[in-house]
Formats: sequence, C-alpha cells, structure tokens
Amino acid sequence: MSKQFIDISQPLSPEIAVWPGDTPFSNSTIMNISGGDSVNLGSVTMSLHTGTHADAPLHVADGQDSIDQCPLETYIGEALVIDATDSEIVEERHVFEANVAGVERLLFKTMTADSKCFTEKFSHFSEDAARAIVALGVKLVGIDTPSVDRSDSKTLTSHHIFGSGKVLILENLLLDEVEAGRYELIAVPLKIVGMDASPVRAVLRRL
Repeated sequence: MSKQFIDISQPLSPEIAVWPGDTPFSNSTIMNISGGDSVNLGSVTMSLHTGTHADAPLHVADGQDSIDQCPLETYIGEALVIDATDSEIVEERHVFEANVAGVERLLFKTMTADSKCFTEKFSHFSEDAARAIVALGVKLVGIDTPSVDRSDSKTLTSHHIFGSGKVLILENLLLDEVEAGRYELIAVPLKIVGMDASPVRAVLRRL
C-alpha cells in the first residue's frame, strides 16, 4: 500500500483473537492448482465480529437496520483520529479537547488491545463520552478495541446510546501507528443481507 494510505485493519488469520464464545477464524483450501485442480479456491469461517468490523444497529436491538441497510456514505469521508492513550477509558474530555468542528467521523486511539490475545480489560467509552459524541451530531465512531462497551457489560450502554443517536460503529481498528489528526476514512462493510455486522478493510488516506 502506498505511503498515501494507512491500513488500519487487523490481519485475519487463525491467530486472531475473538470474543470468548464467538466462532473462531478458520480457513481452508477446497481446490488447489498444485494438486491438479484448475484453480485455487478457499473458504473462511468466522464470527462477523472478528477483527476490524462494523456493527449494525441490529447487533443490539431487534427491528433496527441490518448491515446491508447502513448507508455507505457514512463509512467514507473525513475522519478525526483522537488520541485517548492517557486514560484507561475514553472520557468526555477527550471529545471536547479535540478539534472536532465539522467532522462526522471520530476514531479513538486508545491503550490498544492485543489482536492475538483477547483480554477482558480494554479501553471503551464512558457513558458521558458516548452522549457527548451523539450530541455533536457525529455519524460514525470507531475504536481500536473489541467493543465500545466494557467486556463485562450486560446493558451495552454505549452501543445503545450510539444507536439512539444514529451513530454507526467500527471496532477493532488498528491505530497504534497512526498519529492524531484528520484523514479520509474508507471502511465499507460487505452487503450481507439481514446480518448484525460485517468485516471491513479500513483505510485512512492522508489529507
């Protein structure tokens, strides 16, 4: 990838960590040229929340939009990367201390979780931070951890706050080598009909 673009997607392989209880990533070869077949052909099995992915509102609420119904334009456009590595969670002050004027997509760089080892302690949004983001009219929020909520949350408060504010969610971004600032984001989900999430190939383009 050229220096103009920054790949912020976790690599998908059998080594990638998944949420406990989720379908792990596996891949297999169905046909192989070296074995006499006319083509190489593979298959993949995994949870839709594996690696870098987009949550649909349907993920936490019945009757809401599935991933194929989410507007594509939300996943493409100017985005602001905000450094929140000075705290164990994303706080309201991280939102208000950043120059968010005119930006509809906010990506939060945190104390990044290890993509190869699931840990229950990872950065997430405080309720105040989530409400502040909604109040700003943001359309998309992203974070470099497995969830916008804490790992043991049963209420999924931030998911629901973002959902009520029509804010779409990206999780498991790879931002450890990305500097805070403004970029163009391209992170389009697959058109998987009726489903609650989709993997994405998330890329930042330097402005």
